[in-house]
Amino acid sequence: MREGVELAAAVARRHLADELPRRWDHVQAVATKAARLGDVLALPESSLLVSAAWLHDIGYAAAIRDTGFHSLDGARWLLREGFSYRLASLVAHHSCAAYEAEVRGLGIELADEFEREESPVSDALWFADMTTGPDGQDFTAEERLAEIRERYGPDHLVTRFWDDAEQPLLEAVKRTEARMPGYPM
Repeated sequence: MREGVELAAAVARRHLADELPRRWDHVQAVATKAARLGDVLALPESSLLVSAAWLHDIGYAAAIRDTGFHSLDGARWLLREGFSYRLASLVAHHSCAAYEAEVRGLGIELADEFEREESPVSDALWFADMTTGPDGQDFTAEERLAEIRERYGPDHLVTRFWDDAEQPLLEAVKRTEARMPGYPM
């Protein structure tokens, strides 16, 4: 089984750095934040969190994209490449992906193929992703949601699914904040 933070970082770099430099900036910042979170939260599975952070947007890469739903495309590819089911599931369900899957007509496929984990690791992944802007800047979750809605526009499906997903996302962020001694980081 393929595992490890260094491998995850190298795979993400290979597929995102040149093709999608802005996405790469975001991914690098999310992984850096995830590493800090793993330390602050004293997560025994910190390396899994950081690996998932490196790979959470791998499905945007042209060579990996299949359905156009990056969470599912990335998770499927990770399994084909020999990464663990748990890592692929974290990628598949990161940041309220189930809501986007429903809007895209892929909700049943996502639920059937990948188990949604509810844990400090998944919450921390959502926190790291949704408090990091597209250029790697630090945002609050509310600022990030506003940025996404502005970037995609009011009629885009990515904007539409956040109407339902916002509350569960904010709850995951709050759970992570509550686990952090001395928040904010």
